[in-house]
This record gives sequence, C-alpha cells and structure tokens, in this order.
Amino acid sequence: MRSVLCLILGGGRGQRLYPLTKLRSKPAVPVAGKYRLIDIPISNCINSGYNRIYVLTQYLSVSLHKHIAQTYKFDMFGNGFVEILAAQQTNEGSHWYQGTADAIRQNYRQIIQDPCQDCIILAGDQLYRMDFGEMLTTHHKSDADVTLAVLPVGSDTVGGLGIVRTNEEGRIVGFVEKPQTAEQLKPFYVESDWIEKRGIRCNGRNYLASMGIYIFKKQALLEMLDTKPLATDFGKEIFPRDYPTRRINVHLFDGYWEDVGTIKSYHEASLALASEKPPFDFHSAQGIIFTRMRFLPPSRIMEAELKSCMISDGSVILPGAKIEHSLLGVRSRVGRNAIIKDSVIIGSDRFESDAEREVNRRKGIPDFNIGDGAIIHRAILDKDCRIGRNVKILNEKEIMEFDSELYSIRDGIVVVPRGSIIPDGTVI
Repeated sequence: MRSVLCLILGGGRGQRLYPLTKLRSKPAVPVAGKYRLIDIPISNCINSGYNRIYVLTQYLSVSLHKHIAQTYKFDMFGNGFVEILAAQQTNEGSHWYQGTADAIRQNYRQIIQDPCQDCIILAGDQLYRMDFGEMLTTHHKSDADVTLAVLPVGSDTVGGLGIVRTNEEGRIVGFVEKPQTAEQLKPFYVESDWIEKRGIRCNGRNYLASMGIYIFKKQALLEMLDTKPLATDFGKEIFPRDYPTRRINVHLFDGYWEDVGTIKSYHEASLALASEKPPFDFHSAQGIIFTRMRFLPPSRIMEAELKSCMISDGSVILPGAKIEHSLLGVRSRVGRNAIIKDSVIIGSDRFESDAEREVNRRKGIPDFNIGDGAIIHRAILDKDCRIGRNVKILNEKEIMEFDSELYSIRDGIVVVPRGSIIPDGTVI
C-alpha cells in the first residue's frame, strides 16, 4: 500500500546487550538460531501488506546492511523496497542520531517526498507478531494524529516501560516514563472493565505500556518534529509534550511482545523458544518470519541426547553429547560427550573442513564450536567461538557481573564474545 511508509529504527548502540553488540548493531543480533532481530519488524510489515520500508542505521551497521541486502528483494514491478537510510552528514546537520525523533527528523526529505498518508515507526530490537493493518484501522477510526500500540502489563513489570493513561475513548491524557514509585504509578491504574470490554482479559494487568510502535499521520509527524524546541525522543519528549494539544490515541494489543534489550531478556526469550509451547512460535503458519536463505544442509545428529532444544540448519552433534533446554544456531558443531544446558550457541559463519581441524590440532587451536567433553551451563556463545576440550563454563561462584578478554558475565549469564578461543581445560 503506497499510502503507508514504514520506518524501522535500527541504529541503537545496544550497550545493555554487550558483548553481543561488540561487533554488530543491536538489530543485527542473531535470534532463534537462523534469524536476526531486524527480521521481526520487517516481516511484520510485509505480512501486514506494507512493503515500502526504510531501516535507519548508525552504529556498527555493516553486517546489518549486508543481511538486509541479501534478504529482502522485491520484483521490479511491485514498488516494494527495504532500503537503508544510514546516518550521514547533510547541509542541515552533521551529528549522529540523538534519539528516536532526531533519527526520523534527519531523514525528513524521504518522508516529505513520499506519497504516503501515514507513517509506521518501529523499533528494530523487539520480538512479537502483529498485524499493523488492525492498528491502522484503529488509527483511522479515531482520526488520531498518532496511535500508540500499548500492552496491558502488571505492576511488577512497569519499571522499565513507558506507561500511559487514557480517557474512556482511548485518547492519551497522561504519560510517565519508567515509573519507580507507587505514587508515580497510582494515577495510571486502569480499571479491568475498560480493558475487558475491548475483548482482552485483564488478569491483573491494569497498566498500559507503550510498545514503541507508532502510527503517525504524515502531516502530524512533520509538524511535531518541527516544533521548537526540537525534541530528540518520541517517548521521553514529544508525546509528553504534545498529548494535551494533539489527538494521541492507543491501540490495545494482547499478543506476545518482548523487548530483548538486555543479556538476561535475550537469554530468557531465546530459551523460551525451545519449550514445548513457546510464547512466540516461529513454526506458526500465521505471520511467517522471513530471513536470508542460506541453502544449508540438514543437521546431523549421532547418538546424542536432546531435550527441549532448537537445532538450526547445518549443525553437527557428535556421539555422546547431551543437550537440554538450549538453542543451537546455524553450522553449530558439538563435540563428543559434551554437555550443554540452558544455553544459546549462536553457531558459525562457515563450515570447517576435516583438513582445517587437523591443522588446528597441530597448532593447539580448538575446533568450531564446542570441544569434546565440554560442559556448558547457562551461557551464551557468540558466533565462531572455539570452546576447547573439557572446558567447563559453569559460573559455580555465581558471579553476577564480570569482564575479561575471554568472556563477560551479565546477570550471572556467561557470554563468550564472537570469535573467542577458550583453551582446553579452562574452567569459568
């Protein structure tokens, strides 16, 4: 639909996901074995019937650009595109994106020149499945300048989110960003009846959290970006400033939604995908998630024991290995008698030949990815890691935060950065 333009914010530094973001931007972080986080919002746009998409990038964006260029190609007669808008110096400015609103403002020309009537603005680091067509219907019915997707949440999860208050018609009449006290939160309590008469069970979720998904009338977006003093962020500045004078409404959503912005949330969301009834199912026929076609062979598993796992294409699991409640990415290789539990193995960018492995042994270099007899519990191993024979990654001292050249610990989860080599017999 040419009346809708999609803008995905893909330029975040992703400091809370470090060291997974040591060499890549946050939207380029692998998820579910074979995808990247950016695939989620792009797929939601395409599945909703909107295939005119800009991705705004900035930090460590080379791998993100490469992935998008190799994945999203439309036929020349369809007018669809997924294009990169990289941060750049212009006659109007020469600074990096300062926030969500500033990123959109610096690409003002693309919006003005586009024939769209509405703009959908999305984050590039969330896990969810949503039909934006339903949200656009809400937007048009209420004749809103802006519509925010909101999710009912309980009081135990509001501390890291933007919470809104609405009137009976769904127009926003109050904002609070990441409330930390009961006094801050008290005015934002929503009666269960208000939620349930919109077809959603409340179940103690009496607060409305912004999901970072917005639909703007094009003209309203341009005017709000131009208002002096110029604001840099939508959630922190523009919406709290403009809700008294602008019609800013909500669209209630009740599906799975997770902001995987920290190592802990990334680890938990990844392992949940390997459960019997995952909260977000990549196997669903509704709302297929697209990614790059790699033409990899099927995985090969030999006399191994697997329980509640996701094993991606091209993996090899040797005899005696035991893998429980874990996720293995593309081209993962697990050695004989290795034990992996509650862990995310992101995999490798290439296969290693038998000849290369023989050379590695002579040089004392471990093979990709998990060596014979290794034991790995509650860890994340980034791409192309080499974990030696009989290595133990257990964090038995339950250290919560730590950094070294070989690994980091975040919230008690051991994270081994991309390309790291852990020598034989190491204990972490």
